[in-house]
Amino acid sequence: MSNPTKPPDHEHHHNHDGHDHHHHGHHDHVPEVTEDSERRIFWVMWLTGGYMILQVIGGLFSGSLALIADSGHMLSDTAALGLAWFGFRLSKKPADGKRTYGYHRFQILAAFTNGLTLFFIAAWITIEAINRLFNPAEVLSTPMLVVAIVGLLVNIIGFLVLHRGDSHNVNMQGALLHVLGDLLGSVAAIAAALIIMFTGWTAADPILSILVACIVLKSGYGIIKRSGHILLEGTPDHLDLELVKSKLTEKFPQILDAHHIHGWSLTAEKTIVTVHVRIDEETPIQPLLDEINAYLQDEFQVGHATVQFEYENCVGS
Repeated sequence: MSNPTKPPDHEHHHNHDGHDHHHHGHHDHVPEVTEDSERRIFWVMWLTGGYMILQVIGGLFSGSLALIADSGHMLSDTAALGLAWFGFRLSKKPADGKRTYGYHRFQILAAFTNGLTLFFIAAWITIEAINRLFNPAEVLSTPMLVVAIVGLLVNIIGFLVLHRGDSHNVNMQGALLHVLGDLLGSVAAIAAALIIMFTGWTAADPILSILVACIVLKSGYGIIKRSGHILLEGTPDHLDLELVKSKLTEKFPQILDAHHIHGWSLTAEKTIVTVHVRIDEETPIQPLLDEINAYLQDEFQVGHATVQFEYENCVGS
């Protein structure tokens, strides 16, 4: 995380593309990785994997599609949580000459991959449910209900553990959505077991499974949309670049013009901005640079800013 109160690591003046003088402020490119989030995902991963084994046994014994389908979801979720955990682990690796921002983007890749797996899970559950509607099978409601209740308790614990972590981290959100899907699957399995127990209507099992699949699909779309936006270097939702530009010239009278402004995210928590700033030759550069960095961080939550100073209008501005 950059510290705008400190001078930049290095600064230089040079001629480039016809501009007289440029000045860049560079800061630490590597944000801290949340140890707490990594630890939470690790324990929920083992909790989910352990229950998955119980759910497979219970689903096969009772003949419940809802349990079997949800156990497939749990298997994918265990792998997804493992991927999310590995994303946190890998992002601890220091930056190098080839990866100057380190490995933090792997968290976003993990979240994007987890979102895609939710689509495949929803499709698999739907196909199996439709097949079960046309080919009904006997379902033992009592063991199905017992296993589903245990699953609900396990998923509630997992959800609470992750929910109390870093809610802004996309990788954590992807893991949380997988666990939420499991929780809903357990609720559906309980409802199906009760309906079958009291009415004998076995179609409730695949119908409720399809309902869970639709919810899972919606969750997957949300995480793919957000992580994909970050991977495409999209402007963060909280950042209005036109407002940043106008506020800079309004806040600092020394700034004659701000242009070539770009904003994107390294991770959901790490916003990066680059901007060209035109000043006159009498303006002290270092104090202004420190003030701009502090202002961008405090006002717009910009974790890293590169400010390029110019004395003349640059081409294309």
